[in-house]
Amino acid sequence: MSAVFEVGMSHELKIKTSADHSARHFYGNLPDVFATPFLGGLMERASAELMAEKLSPGEQSVGVSMNLKHLAATPLGMEVRVRTEITAVEGRKLTFRLEAFDEAEKIGEADHDRFIIQADKFNARVLDKARKAGLA
Repeated sequence: MSAVFEVGMSHELKIKTSADHSARHFYGNLPDVFATPFLGGLMERASAELMAEKLSPGEQSVGVSMNLKHLAATPLGMEVRVRTEITAVEGRKLTFRLEAFDEAEKIGEADHDRFIIQADKFNARVLDKARKAGLA
């Protein structure tokens, strides 16, 4: 692992929400607003993008935990902005603090952990598991 990660490194991304991001995609009797699973996914993406810039060839990252609070509803059509910041580096484990905002207010916050992996070794283990389950 030749990547250098430091506490305080940050990254931000924005998306324009649409009908594709509705909570109703997960269950029809939910409000037609920006869904919590999409918020979590956006937070994971922001953190993974920050890491991808510094990983060595053959390395990837995987998320292992997220403590997410979805604080406010966002009408579809609004822009959502997520900011992630590294708060701890422990070997291959990185911890992030995230905040999300729509055009009106803060809508979410999370703590998130990711690990740096060797893609070939990880994929070999997944393939072995799939074979044992009769899927490959």
